[in-house]
Amino acid sequence: MSDEVTRSGRLPAAERRTQLIQVATRVFARDGFTATSMNDVAEAAGVTKPVLYQHFASKRDLFVELLTEIGAELQDTIAKATADATGPRQQIEQGFRAYFRYVDEHPDSYRVLFGSGSRRDPEFASFTRAVEDSIAALIAELILVDGEPVADRDVLAHGIVGMTESASRHWLAHDRTPDVDSLASQLARLAWSGMRGLDRGAPG
Repeated sequence: MSDEVTRSGRLPAAERRTQLIQVATRVFARDGFTATSMNDVAEAAGVTKPVLYQHFASKRDLFVELLTEIGAELQDTIAKATADATGPRQQIEQGFRAYFRYVDEHPDSYRVLFGSGSRRDPEFASFTRAVEDSIAALIAELILVDGEPVADRDVLAHGIVGMTESASRHWLAHDRTPDVDSLASQLARLAWSGMRGLDRGAPG
């Protein structure tokens, strides 16, 4: 098939696959994995089920594809945003801002990746955990006291990730207030203050 739309109006395979992924993300975010059928996705995309099955062998394969792409996109977004930071505090600030801007610009993707439907299935949950682990690893590197790693900093970093996810879900459900930059700035300050306030001699 050529790289251009054919005379019959059909999209080339790569463009069709991209379209199906975009539509599926919206449908799964709205209705969840269990309640969504391949027919629902096909109808929303304006194609027949055979066309959908040409690209994805099953609903499960389609959902795994979504989780893979969304997870990679979010991780890449944060990595790029923090790569040019001049110090730990700026890295935290830029990382939070990138995270919440992604949530703001791709709410359906965020709901698919971190929604309850992804949590209930062991295979799906593994994709979510991989993203959480990746973000937590970046944060853990910044949890220091007097230039030295803090005991249990990995679990502390996951605590910050959990706080961020919870805030994101609440924010999406409540008219996205405050604005995304204010939210990112406030939570970045909260996280940074907590990280800097750790006492080497404190219990745990």
